[in-house]
This record gives sequence, structure tokens and C-alpha cells, in this order.
Amino acid sequence: MSPADTETAMLRRRGHTLSIMPTFTCPAKCADCGTLSSPRDRTRLEPAVVLAAIDEARHLNFHNIVFTGGEATLEWKTLLLGIRRAADHDFPVRLVTNAHWATSLETARARLAELIDAGLSEINYSTGDEHVRFVPLERVVLACVAACERRFRTHVMMELKQDRGITPDMILEHPLITALPPHQFDALTILSSPWMPLRHETIYQYPEGVACDVQAAAIRGGCSSVLKTYTLQADGRIGACCGLGLRVIPELNVADTAQPQFLRRAILDAEEDFLKLWIHHQGPAKIVAWAATHDPSISWEGMYAHQCQMCQRLYHDDAVRKVIAEHWQEMIADVLQAAWLDNVHIPDTLGKLSAAVNA
Repeated sequence: MSPADTETAMLRRRGHTLSIMPTFTCPAKCADCGTLSSPRDRTRLEPAVVLAAIDEARHLNFHNIVFTGGEATLEWKTLLLGIRRAADHDFPVRLVTNAHWATSLETARARLAELIDAGLSEINYSTGDEHVRFVPLERVVLACVAACERRFRTHVMMELKQDRGITPDMILEHPLITALPPHQFDALTILSSPWMPLRHETIYQYPEGVACDVQAAAIRGGCSSVLKTYTLQADGRIGACCGLGLRVIPELNVADTAQPQFLRRAILDAEEDFLKLWIHHQGPAKIVAWAATHDPSISWEGMYAHQCQMCQRLYHDDAVRKVIAEHWQEMIADVLQAAWLDNVHIPDTLGKLSAAVNA
């Protein structure tokens, strides 16, 4: 394969997602916010940069577009412009929002109508014990009702910690939700995700069985975000993952909008980093567990529930970094084998099975 062919394969093989943070501003100031967003941070992208990123993503055959933040709806005009451009390119478009704008059912319906008319195809609401200190749960309920009424794909992502006060049942059992007819209610999905601190030294308590141990690490797959999602942040940096903790791991920021063809540059630079390939194909939990076999002083079992916590640990813990620096070559064969399975063998096998079924 020629260098040009290799580069083309690298740019196109993963079904990339472009995540866009139009702003770091957010009406909430959650403790341990994964993107360090707050009401005081006024950093924002110019609309032309957002449109340029979407156009380049189309040229590179990205799979979908996600708008997140910060709170993307605070840059309403830019958000609608971006959704329209993405829809014009036939991208599926998802919005992640805390639903602060759903101050009444009528307002929620009107906002959803604008978003859907622009080309939005999915909406994700974030809530939980931290979020409700700033955005009442009732607003999430109203936003869910407005979306479900239209049978629009609706997800709620709820913070998970031990002894949490806000639970999925508080939405599912709300009178406005239970009043929805089944064909509308079926549009709603509620999931829980561990709420994580950005410092690996800070340890939260999670329900039993949620925090990772050796057995869980052994069966966890690779990271579905690193090298798959490229995030255009409000400060113009391009990160090679979804965004949780991205702003505090310099190594994950691989390009910026001052560079020509910044998405292409980000992908090519990121894919040259063995550690990122290792994280993508085997996952950060396996790497930390492996590091602990070389240095038994590395304690990690039962401490972390979220993949991104493990990633914070391997990038910030000097002991883990030392093991990686001294012993990473031991893992070259394993990572290359995992890459071959992920990129060649499994897709080829599934393609042949699909062809046989459809023959």
C-alpha cells in the first residue's frame, strides 16, 4: 500500500464523529464538570469556523455530528447554522443539552420545533444531582415531553454516584411522562453514567459492582472515543476524543483551527501516537491494569467507574507514565493484533456474512 493509500485509509476507516463545542459557557457550574464549563467562561467559536469544520468532516467522510458544550444552545444562531449545514451534508445530528431552555411546555415545544426544522435527528438531555442544582429536573421533564410528543429520538443521561438523590424513576414516574401514550413514550431512553472527577486522586463512591477491577478490565473493550471522535472545542483546539477531561490532558489536543485542513491534520497526528492507538484498541483500564503488573505500588482496583477516569490516571500519574515509557514496546504486537482484528478481520468477516445472508 502506498503512503497516499495508507493516509486515505487512516482518514476514513473509523466512521469518525465530529463533536463541536460552540461555547464553554454554561448556566450550570457542576462540581467536576468534564469540560470545565461555567457561567463565567465566555469562550466561543465563530460561526465560520463551525461551518468550515462541518464541511471538512463531509470531505473526510465523517459519520455524524454532535453539538455539545458548555451549553450549545446559548449560541443559538451558531447552533442552528451548524445543524442546517450538517443536515445539508446528510449527517445525522445530535445535540447534548441540559434543557435549561425548557421553562414551560410551550417554550420547549417551540425550541424543539426550531431544532428539528433545522435538521436535528437526536437530542440528549444531561441531568442528575449536580445539574439540578442549576437546572430544575422539571425542565428536563418538559423537554422530554416536547420531544416525545413528536416521537423524536430522546435520551436522558443521568449522573451515577452512590446514594444519588436524582434517579431515572423520578422522570419515568413523573405525571407528564406517564401520561404519554405508548407510541410517544417509546421514543424516550434514560441511561446512567458514572459522574467522575477530573483529578485521578479524587475518588467517588459508586454502587456495588460499578467500579472497575481486574476481571472487569479484562473484558472491557477499547475506547470508542479516542481516535474516533474529534472534538472542535470553543477555544479552537481539536481533541482526539469526546471531550470529558479533554481540556486537562494536553496530549489529547492534536491540532487547532489556525492550521489548514485542521481535521485532517488532527487525525493524521493522532494516529501516529502509539499510546492513543493502544487506548483505542484495548482501552485505558487494560493499560492501567498492565502498568500495575510492572509496579505493584500502582493501586487502582475499585477506584474508577468511568473509562475517562482511567485515561486521566494513565496520562497524569507519574508511576503509570513511567511504566508506559519503559515498557510500551512489550505491547506492540498485542496492539497491532487488536488493530488488525478491529480494522480488517472483523469488518471483512461481517461483510462476508452480510453478503451471504443477502445473497
